Order: sequence, then structure tokens, then C-alpha cells
Amino acid sequence: MQDYIIYSYFFSLSILFVFGSSGFVMIYYYLKHRNKVQEPVGELKDYPVVTMQLPLYNEYYVIERLIDSVCEMDYPKDKFQIQVLDDSTDETTALLAGIVKSYQEKGFDISHVRRNSREGFKAGALKEGLKSARGEFVAIFDADFIPHADFLKKTLPYFQDPKIGLVQTRWEHLNSDYSFLTRVQAMALDGHFVIEQNVRNKAGFFINFNGTGGIWRKECIFDAGNWEADTLTEDLDLSYRAQLRGWKFKFLNDVTSPAELPSEINALKSQQFRWTKGAIETARKILPKVWKSDLPLEKKIHATFHLSNNIVFPFILLAGILNVPLIFIKHQGGYETYFSIMAVFVFAFIGSFLFYLYSQKDVYKDWQRRMLLFPLFMAGSMGFAVNNTKAVIEGLLKKKSEFVRTPKYKVIDKKDNWLDKKYVLKKFNYTVLIELALALYCFFGVASSIYYLELAAVPFQLLFSMGFGLVAWLSIRHAWMARKLMASK
Repeated sequence: MQDYIIYSYFFSLSILFVFGSSGFVMIYYYLKHRNKVQEPVGELKDYPVVTMQLPLYNEYYVIERLIDSVCEMDYPKDKFQIQVLDDSTDETTALLAGIVKSYQEKGFDISHVRRNSREGFKAGALKEGLKSARGEFVAIFDADFIPHADFLKKTLPYFQDPKIGLVQTRWEHLNSDYSFLTRVQAMALDGHFVIEQNVRNKAGFFINFNGTGGIWRKECIFDAGNWEADTLTEDLDLSYRAQLRGWKFKFLNDVTSPAELPSEINALKSQQFRWTKGAIETARKILPKVWKSDLPLEKKIHATFHLSNNIVFPFILLAGILNVPLIFIKHQGGYETYFSIMAVFVFAFIGSFLFYLYSQKDVYKDWQRRMLLFPLFMAGSMGFAVNNTKAVIEGLLKKKSEFVRTPKYKVIDKKDNWLDKKYVLKKFNYTVLIELALALYCFFGVASSIYYLELAAVPFQLLFSMGFGLVAWLSIRHAWMARKLMASK
């Protein structure tokens, strides 16, 4: 049994080391291309027709804010079409009808598009909207965004290159300082945009449309096969199909699109589940096409890491579980060689630290203060391992599930409250019980490590215990607070 534990733990750490070391690769390319000057594209001279698609489902609290900001776009009205793609099943639809009618009376080409069913979810709504889209270019914004008025004037000039199929902007965070939960999310997203998207684009690797905050050449969407709903990440899927067809994407790190982060953890967990499972589904669908293509080997390898990096979550979970018996095995002796080799795996942690360090340093002047959250960020990543492992397994087993949107509540300042909003999840998933059990289990590992003076193991045991415990506690607390408030009304 001890041999199986050692070998399983060694294999898990090997997988985590390989994917964790990709942080060093990204930092290498970041430093290599950090001074790469953006070629000037000039100002927008001609104004092509643009269709703005706003896909939504039951977004009562934020949709008016989005439409107001879109209608303030600095762009000629006669060249600007707005499609509100409404799949709602609640009073959002009635609210939208009034808003759309008001802007129609002001001369805007804005339409309220309803379907008979929610077939295909977001991908289905976008595809339906394209049937009546008159724009040469199609910009997409989710309901929780507030696009800047100069968005089109800053993105459209890049389409002077006829090979450009998409321009993606960096997400900015409206409520990153609302709580430590939103601050940790902001750090994770900054890492993705500032390092992953930015560096991949500059180095010539594939990047992905992030589902919102970007603008497509309509011809590119059709040439790539249009939107498909066989994965939960229709944006990642279409992105790869388009680039495999030879289209180029452009990421603008200095052009931002502000958005609201989830303010309660159960909504965040559903978002992470969808993103994780969808990425695995897309990897299963797209990777064979990547390896059959005539792309250079370097691009194929990088695309493989990009599409499959969520596979780490089951191994994070397994490593957390096996950490505890390893304390007792190491104390008994006999595996000194393996434990000596395992010490090398800590370098992957350094790679992750540098990855997020440079992402914060690149964007914020107070990056030192923000990096103080890194241990909490790492603990949270570990704590989400149960939730995301379930997503990975379902993705690998081809288990289909509904596209569960992440509700937003127009929560920006600390004075804002999400508890009294109707979309708040008032129950938690059964995985919380597993997270709670693992928190206690890993805390036992902390105590055991201290008892046997295996002090080098304490930090990681503590991170696992904190991560599982924090995720479980917030899941229960947020659901209980929402139910308590509902019962009091």
C-alpha cells in the first residue's frame, strides 16, 4: 500500500510540476516580448457597420446599465446596430421591452430578440442573432459589462489587416475591492489576461476569445463554422476553429472592458465549474484537429497546454489527500530517494508566483500590496479542487449539463448588497461536505507534521486546509445568509 501511495503522489506531483513549470515558459516569453512595440494602426477613418450583440438570461439588475453604456458608444447611429438577445424567463423581459422601446424612439437601431426556446444556450442566441445582423463586424458584451464609449474606435482600426478575425480587450474589474473574494478573482483574471493572453499573442501562439469584451469580423465566424453548442465554452471552441482556418487574433492589453466580478462564492463556483468543464470538452473536440494540422510543433505543444491545463485539478486534489499518509510513511523511513527528488517539485510553485507577480506589476502601481494576497489565492485554488475536479471528470466522461449563467447583482461598492437579490443561490452543493471533511483531514496533516517535526510539509498542508475550509465555510455561510434573509421577509 505504501508503494502505491508513494507512486501515486509522485505521479501527481509530476503532472503538477509539468503544468506549473509552464509559468516559467510564460515568463520567458513575457520578458522576451515585453518591449515589443505595438505597430501603429492609426485612427478610424471609415465607419463600417457594426452589430453589438448583448446575450443575456435573467439579468434584471444589470441589463439597463449595459444598454445605457452601449447606447453611449461614440459611433454613428446609422452604422450601429444593437441586438439584445434575450432568453430570459422572468421580469427581465418586460424591463427590456421598455428600455428597448425608449432607445428606438431616440433613433437607435436596437432590437429585442426573443427565441422560442433556450436551445444552444448562449451559442444558440448568438447564432440566432447573426441571422439578422447587418454589421460587417460583431461586438459581444455580457450583461455584467460596461463598455467604454471609445471601444469601437480603439478596436476597429486593427481590422485594416484583412487576416484579423477577432480583437479581444482586457477585462477590467468594477468591484475588485469589494471583498477578499473579488480581489482573489481579480488576481486570477489578471494573470490570464496580462500574461497568458498578452504573451501568447505577442509570441504568435493561439489565444481565445473570452466570450465578451471583444469584436469579431463576421466573415471569420461563418468561415470557422459559426457558433456551436456542443461545449460549455463556445468562445474557446470557435476561437480555435477560426485560428486553425488561418485567421489571426489581436489582444489589446491597454484597452480594457470593465466588468463586475461575482460577489458570492456559490455563483463563482458555478462559473468555475462551467469554465473548467467547457475547456475539457473543447480540448477533447479540438486537440485532435490541432495535431492533425500543419502548425509548427511549438504551436501544437503550446495549444495542448492551453486547452488541457484544467486537468491539473484532480491531481491537486489527489496530492492534498496523499499528503497526510506521506507524513507517516516518511517518518518510518525507507523512501529517502523519492522524497529527495520530490523536493524539486517546489520550483513549480516559484513559477506560479512569478507568473502572478509580473501580471500585477505590469498593471498596478500598488502591486506589492496586491501580492500579499498570493498565499490566499493559492489556498483558494486548492480549495476549488473538489468543485473543478468534478467538472473535469464530467467533461472527460462526456456528461452533458446545462449552461448555468453566473448571476450578477450590480454590486460595486462596499455599501452594495447582494443578499436581497432574487438570483442568489440559497443552497449549496453536496461537494461542500467533501470540502469540509478535507479541511479537517488536512488540518490533521498539519498537526501530524508538527508532531513529527516534518516542518517543510506544514506550509502546503496549511494551504490545503485553509483552502478547503475557506471555500466550504463561505459556501455554507453565503447560502445560509441568503436563506435567513428570505425567511425573514
